[in-house]
Amino acid sequence: MEAPTPSSDVPPVLESCIPLPIDESQLLEVVEKAKDWAIMHGAAMRSKTDFSPDALQFAPFILTPSSFPRKEFEKAVELQTTLNELMHAASHDTDFLRDTLQGTIKVDAFTRSLFEIYEIVLKEGICQPLSLGLLRSDLMLETRCENECRVQCRRAKAYCCWKQVEINSIASGFGHLGPASKSLQSFILRELGYAEKLAQLPENRALYGLCDAMVEAWKLQARPQAVILFVIEDITYNICDQRFHEFYIRETYPHIQVIRRTLTQLQEQAKLGPHRELLLGSENLEVSVIYFRAGYEPGHYYGEQEWAARLLMERSSAIKCPSIQYHLAGTKKVQQALAKPGILKRFITDERKIDTIKEIFTGLYSLDKNEEGDEAVKLALSNPERYVLKPQREGGGNNVYGTDIPAALDKMSEDERSAWILMERIFPPVSRGYMIRPGGKMPPEIVNLVSELGIFGAVIGTKDKIIYNKQVGHMLRTKLSSANEGGVAAGLGALDSPYLID
Repeated sequence: MEAPTPSSDVPPVLESCIPLPIDESQLLEVVEKAKDWAIMHGAAMRSKTDFSPDALQFAPFILTPSSFPRKEFEKAVELQTTLNELMHAASHDTDFLRDTLQGTIKVDAFTRSLFEIYEIVLKEGICQPLSLGLLRSDLMLETRCENECRVQCRRAKAYCCWKQVEINSIASGFGHLGPASKSLQSFILRELGYAEKLAQLPENRALYGLCDAMVEAWKLQARPQAVILFVIEDITYNICDQRFHEFYIRETYPHIQVIRRTLTQLQEQAKLGPHRELLLGSENLEVSVIYFRAGYEPGHYYGEQEWAARLLMERSSAIKCPSIQYHLAGTKKVQQALAKPGILKRFITDERKIDTIKEIFTGLYSLDKNEEGDEAVKLALSNPERYVLKPQREGGGNNVYGTDIPAALDKMSEDERSAWILMERIFPPVSRGYMIRPGGKMPPEIVNLVSELGIFGAVIGTKDKIIYNKQVGHMLRTKLSSANEGGVAAGLGALDSPYLID
């Protein structure tokens, strides 16, 4: 999530979905009920501070849904299939990926290792032409629109600008926790006597949509004995957001087996069959779909064994989610390149679609060792509060904000800058509510919050043809307005769901 608005420019406040504050005795009672509901319905995680594989604690959550303009929500939902189309096209454009990442791979070892795998499978010939993309486009409302637009928005008490924070192409989380947030807050609203408010919470079938896309990919392989493989971390803290995918597939499609393996286990157990099918263990279980929930950060690769496992999977005939080219297309450097003037025409032919995509881009700047990169550095140093530095990483906690930017840039060589991009910060409206955390203060206090909406998309296709393209659900992640990062799994944000306002 992006950084909050500086205190010198107070942002607009979105109206709460219910009157605040809540009477203290009622508040204490509903919070205790909500905590138990969350644990018993899987709105939960394993503790990072007191880890036990046998215990769960509720995930941090906002007590009542946060307001979000209906018009902007519907625009984001409608746009997702176009973004799926864009990402699919960009990921299958070899020259574009090479040109875009050539500077980054010289100085970023992790991206270089991914790109080396890409080059190997290209040279050998990509065995599986189909890719499965389970994407999540993250956006925030922007209150600093162009002057005319801003005046109109404030007059209407709405925010007609929203900007894309990033698009995730690997391990896009909250497929379960997004819908679980709505169910939790629906329970809370009913307990507080506001059942009529539930009509303003949009339907959210993210879990089903993501899993159904995996099954669609499995069907395309036409191998009824094959399994779906989840590639996982050694320790999974966000366990509910993974296991519920597995449980849904097993309950809805009981003929499909789901197995979970780490990268290390795969190096020990996996091999290629005579037709480059991926086989596991002494039973030679054939894998037809690989769903990566790990492998998106350097810490998941302890050494050559894990990298060898990743290469082995890319060489196989299994459909990957994401394939190595999809993984590379999700890097920040590619996101920045897609925002360059005129580049969208390379991937999208419909001018109307191009215009809609361009509207969501905030300022994105290359920091490469050239004149363009030097100008971006000057921008950042002249007004660092307006920008954020982003590396080629997922998982949260990697960005550099505001006044920390000059020192970070000063430590980088001109070559090292290529591993980063510069992005204009988004200044969202504030909402007010109660954030409930494990071990948090009771009774909770009303705090200022900002939210980030994620829209899920599912796309399957080859380089030349998309055969499956859907928007499949959403999530809302909310944090204190004073915080920079906002990842729930990282302990910085909280589960939430949108309350649509006109």
